[in-house]
Amino acid sequence: MFRPIALLKASHPEPGAAVTLAMALLAVGVGHSAWGVLGVTAAIGATQLSVGWVNDWLDADRDRVTGRTDKPVVSGAVSRRTVGVSGLIASLAVPVLGLPFGPAATLCITIVGVFALLYDWPLKSTPLSVVPYLVAFGLMPAFVVLALPGHPWPPAWLVAAGALLGGGAHFANVLPDLADDAATGVVGLPHRLGAAWSQVAAGSLLLAATLTLVLGPAGRPAWPGVVAAAAAVVVLPSGWYAGKKALKRGTRQVAMFRSVIVVALIDVVLLVFSGRVV
Repeated sequence: MFRPIALLKASHPEPGAAVTLAMALLAVGVGHSAWGVLGVTAAIGATQLSVGWVNDWLDADRDRVTGRTDKPVVSGAVSRRTVGVSGLIASLAVPVLGLPFGPAATLCITIVGVFALLYDWPLKSTPLSVVPYLVAFGLMPAFVVLALPGHPWPPAWLVAAGALLGGGAHFANVLPDLADDAATGVVGLPHRLGAAWSQVAAGSLLLAATLTLVLGPAGRPAWPGVVAAAAAVVVLPSGWYAGKKALKRGTRQVAMFRSVIVVALIDVVLLVFSGRVV
């Protein structure tokens, strides 16, 4: 029996919804019309469905080995074939949804979709595992700007901040699953660096993203930006310290991941309230 909720769960809806919502809010912040916001949201949402479904389709056997019964394919709530076909449809929809925004925006969102899939295969288990995050997260806000009427070029600081945010998210996102990944042969850049250095990389990249968002726009930094930067300076080292203690105890590495989520939310707020970027 087809279960839509199980299929949706296989798309990794929490991070996918968070990324889609962040870009939708950025679309509002840079001045898109209601239809523009809707179109941007649909295109970004398709990239997230694509990468999530393809990930679960590819990782079905690995998830079974590690006992991930929380995954719908492993539990039998949805078939692997259904998830794979859904991933293919979402992937093909990405450039189509970009077409109303012109050639530059279409190319941009297509590259986002391609690099997201390149993480699923073959880059997840290589030293280049961070590259898809850098490219995709850097180009997503660029797409939001290119999709505006007149197709203005996105500012370099916006692209850089997105890339740094994506790179930091990659290192933090892998931390809780290092043991499971190692057991099934997944050896990306964070695995090669180890938990301790991956925490440092995650914190450094996220702090750099925050500072880029505060200092990148023209003019003097506004006081909310200064407060946000100060919060990041406190939250990230706190997460790193808690993660270091967890590492010594041999427990699951979630503290740094949670601190990254907090700083990522701070960065999204900075993005949304930065106003028009062109």
